[in-house]
Amino acid sequence: MSVTIKDVAKKAGVSPSTVSRVLSNHPRISRETSRKVKEIMEELGYHPNIMAKSLVSKTTESICVILPKPAEELFLNLFFMELIRGIVAQANRAGYDVLISSGGNEKEEVEAVSRLLHGRRVDGAILLYSRQNDPVVEFLKGHDYPFVLVGRSDSYPDLLSVDTDNIQAAYDATKHMISQGHERIGFVSGPPNLVVSQDRLKGYYKALGDAGLEVRKDWIVEGEFLQDSGYRAMSFFMNLPERPTALVIVDDIVSFGVLRGLHELGYKVPEDVSIISFNNISLTELSTPPLSSVDIGIYNLGYTASQALIQSIRHDDKTVLPNRYIIPHRLMIRESSMYSNSK
Repeated sequence: MSVTIKDVAKKAGVSPSTVSRVLSNHPRISRETSRKVKEIMEELGYHPNIMAKSLVSKTTESICVILPKPAEELFLNLFFMELIRGIVAQANRAGYDVLISSGGNEKEEVEAVSRLLHGRRVDGAILLYSRQNDPVVEFLKGHDYPFVLVGRSDSYPDLLSVDTDNIQAAYDATKHMISQGHERIGFVSGPPNLVVSQDRLKGYYKALGDAGLEVRKDWIVEGEFLQDSGYRAMSFFMNLPERPTALVIVDDIVSFGVLRGLHELGYKVPEDVSIISFNNISLTELSTPPLSSVDIGIYNLGYTASQALIQSIRHDDKTVLPNRYIIPHRLMIRESSMYSNSK
């Protein structure tokens, strides 16, 4: 026979309603009572009925993370792994579980979100991307569901969002290359429909413009956030009549493809081509050469997104919460960008 709330209450010497309040993290329950009741729960092997609890409290104490691509492709990029680590750490600390959902296309993403929210399996959602004319955002706004965007939206500037100032980050990365004496600076971008790709390209343009340097369309290549995109970009760049001497690259994983392509073509980094990228994942220090990268605080992005969503879910309308959080960035300069043959 399964253990009930009454069994826990009897053993702990409290009322069943007190046990229920402990389960819902009620602020009027003392820490000592909460600790004692939770110890009895563990001792008796009690597990709350989540479905019943949801019906009573109108909350599931679960949130979902919406991935922009099928999980097997997405997890090839350590950026998303670190982002989710931050989300889960904060959610667990707040007593929330995290579900992960993905779809092969936008229609499947909307269907997945609809099942989770209409089925009352989660209280809100975190979107790990920002793209133009996003049907998932339209669905969530249309049904008034709590959600937070990792990124920003031109269409909905008032959305709850957590982001890096990607324009300034790309500006700083490009200015670093200029400070090293480079004048021919290329850019390896991501999917053009993603706001992060657009913003980093804007920062690149602005830095070149402020320095009076030429912006050349043939020195800009678009792709995906995958190694293969960087690898293919090198075949294009190195076959140009006049090639860049430095590259700003939208993502570390893409940079690893760039390094592989340059090595196979017989070019050296940074002697022949200097490179800097974004995200500062753990492998950047282990690459050959160590990779200069913009640290955008990936873990903090995820942690803050989770925190902002749960605050929004629990919000009692008595206080005004911010709707945009900016995580600071910093340049991590390593060997890949510390040489110039263009002076």
